[in-house]
Amino acid sequence: MIFAAISAAALALAVAAPAQASEALAKKYNCTACHAIKGAKTVGPTYADVAKKYAGQKGIEAKLAEKVKKGGTGVWGQVPMPPNPTVPDADLQALVKWTLSIK
Repeated sequence: MIFAAISAAALALAVAAPAQASEALAKKYNCTACHAIKGAKTVGPTYADVAKKYAGQKGIEAKLAEKVKKGGTGVWGQVPMPPNPTVPDADLQALVKWTLSIK
């Protein structure tokens, strides 16, 4: 019984850790200055809105990583998203995966 509880707690922590790490990356690279996780849109769409819009689309992780790196405008309105060329590819991938996982 105790082993099952410990295993469940360890699993919960393992699942939560990547989400926390990716939220930390979003803060580290100032993504949260324009994007909220959920709730009302700020300057750009919320992460939850992005996840909903692109749910299940084939190849979307690579496309979104490219969009974050190069920036863009027009998909969510006329306010441009500035390019983020200095964010390492591994961090971009983690941010995109985390974004797409938000419900």
